Amino acid sequence: MDAEISLVYVTTPDRDVAHAIARTVVEEGLAACANIIPGMESLYRWQGKVESAQECVLILKCRSSGFDALSSRVCTLHPYEVPCILALPVTAGLPRYLAWLSAESAGRPTV
Repeated sequence: MDAEISLVYVTTPDRDVAHAIARTVVEEGLAACANIIPGMESLYRWQGKVESAQECVLILKCRSSGFDALSSRVCTLHPYEVPCILALPVTAGLPRYLAWLSAESAGRPTV
């Protein structure tokens, strides 16, 4: 397997935002697949205060080499000032599935 794969963990304020980001990055070939997990509660420190929010988890699967482009695109689509975007390396997986992820997240040629 030539390309290394990453899972990109993103939090969003709701399912609609998660879906819009997912559709865009999959259509553009920046991610091969997206999973949306609604109903997550986040507790975090922001600007000196502890905050709480209901959010969705968005997991994007892509080539590790494409993370910068994917992250940049997610930032343009995301409403948060500082969105949570974390790349987690995939260390093993079904070879055929990893090959599919690699092929489908190679980006789409521009016309």
